[in-house]
Amino acid sequence: MATKMPKVPVVIVGVGWVGGIIAAELTKQGVKVVGLERGKPRSTKDYYMAHDELRYAQRLDLMQDLSKETITFRNTAKMTALPMREHGSFLLGEGLGGASIHWNGQTYRFLPYDFEIYSKTVERYGKNKIPDGMTIQDWGITYDQLEPYFDKFEKMAGISGGEPPEGLVGKRSSPFPTKEMVKTPAIKMFEAATKKLGYHPYMAPSANLSEQYTNPDGITRAACQYCGYCERFGCEYGAKADAVVTVLPVAQKTGNFELRSYSNVVQVLYDGKKANGVVYVNTVTGEQFEQPADVVILAGYLFSNLRLMLTSKLGTPYDPATGKGVVGRNYAYQVGGGGTTGFFDEKQFNTYAGAGSLGMEIPDFNGDNFDHSNLQFIHGAGIRIFQTGQRPIANNSVPAGTPAWGKEFKQSSLKYAYRTLTVASQGSNMPWRHHFVDLDPTYKDVYGLPLMRITFDFEEQDRQLVKFMAGKTAEIMKEMGPTKDGSNDQLNPYNIVPYQSTHNTGGAVMGADPSTSAVNSYLQMWDAENVFVVGASAFPHNSGYNPTATVGALSYRAAEGIAKYLKQGSGLVV
Repeated sequence: MATKMPKVPVVIVGVGWVGGIIAAELTKQGVKVVGLERGKPRSTKDYYMAHDELRYAQRLDLMQDLSKETITFRNTAKMTALPMREHGSFLLGEGLGGASIHWNGQTYRFLPYDFEIYSKTVERYGKNKIPDGMTIQDWGITYDQLEPYFDKFEKMAGISGGEPPEGLVGKRSSPFPTKEMVKTPAIKMFEAATKKLGYHPYMAPSANLSEQYTNPDGITRAACQYCGYCERFGCEYGAKADAVVTVLPVAQKTGNFELRSYSNVVQVLYDGKKANGVVYVNTVTGEQFEQPADVVILAGYLFSNLRLMLTSKLGTPYDPATGKGVVGRNYAYQVGGGGTTGFFDEKQFNTYAGAGSLGMEIPDFNGDNFDHSNLQFIHGAGIRIFQTGQRPIANNSVPAGTPAWGKEFKQSSLKYAYRTLTVASQGSNMPWRHHFVDLDPTYKDVYGLPLMRITFDFEEQDRQLVKFMAGKTAEIMKEMGPTKDGSNDQLNPYNIVPYQSTHNTGGAVMGADPSTSAVNSYLQMWDAENVFVVGASAFPHNSGYNPTATVGALSYRAAEGIAKYLKQGSGLVV
């Protein structure tokens, strides 16, 4: 039997970027908040002298234990889904700070086009441009409405950046709070090549601080050391913005925030109209607790959010056969491929050094920044070069035709260790009626709860996108002057085994119509007014940009909506 805890105004499930931002904003206003994090606590001390590629990058020390909980996957509804036994296509983080601990720090704002993608596509090309089965929709909010929250997130995190090209990205109300990161020789080559081709390169917005910075909450952090250990690693300097070094100290300082680690929420208590709290299990002792609350905030990774919604009967499950229902609808991923790698016999680069967001981007082929009239896809991709730090175990790039092992492979691997550059493409992904997530009918977790099941594959839209972008990245690389290069313009069926991207989105999407969205523009559930489902689960599609800045902006807006709801006591806040 669960031990019943004293009731609190707000309980947050998951304490990463989303949970940390909302906790900070509410506690500053005097609201008592309990944050439940199923993983262990963390601080920068955990990463001192811990540049251990084997432990963190290969053995994935910061990630979820898949023997206790995982997901299942299939390409189509006709297939039998099987569990993901090892981390592959994406990485499921766990512990205080969530994915903010192990991310790279690439902090782009989604484009104005993204938030009104259906309206703007139809306006420019007509309804026939949208293929049958593609379920794109407007987000119920515009870029201009969300811009103040983007600005707030960037100032809190100290995002480093220069001046983005006007007209190709959304307008800004203020400059980036810190200067852009250094331009390495490789980045300068990319800049010169893309400018010569008539494109518009700019330094990538970075959560790796370019200089010491004190944010509006009074949090001071040190500058990045360009050590090259960002993705899959925690930052011992606190230079990479994460929830633990930015927003959580603010919440804790108020005295209104209680963090409970090792607390895995297994149920939202819901009576059909409102939530009454949550039930969680202490993962160390096995004890069960009930935490009553006036407001419940689901702030985990999208699979955690969606599973709690479905197992707790929150919202109507999506049915792909009829297209009705909202929970599990519009799952989307990220389209990789289309990049070009160049090998330089006569040049050597210091690519052993770097940072997760040390790079440069051209926005010319993202969103609707180019004419799609004669193309068989909509949206686009960011084309970029990044110098994230080539660590020794994972980086063995060799030219095509080189044996995959043996003496020749070793010689070539050593020769090109610091003579290899990649112009990459990160493509958008559109939702389809037959792509969705639901509860697996067979497999369960360590607590006996159903696993989340993904049904997803790449479509012709994605294949056409990759083919187009491969031509552009090859053009840029050729201008950079490699001795030899290689690109791949083919996109195979989606395979969950090799790592691709942790940018999963959708399933509890936002919008203005309750029949096609689970939450409104404050990420408040239409069907349960005191439940807010916050994170990338709210994205109706995925852009060609990294999602974190948009997640952060939506979190600040959700915090505003939660405060409004607490003040008014009931009802929707839109």
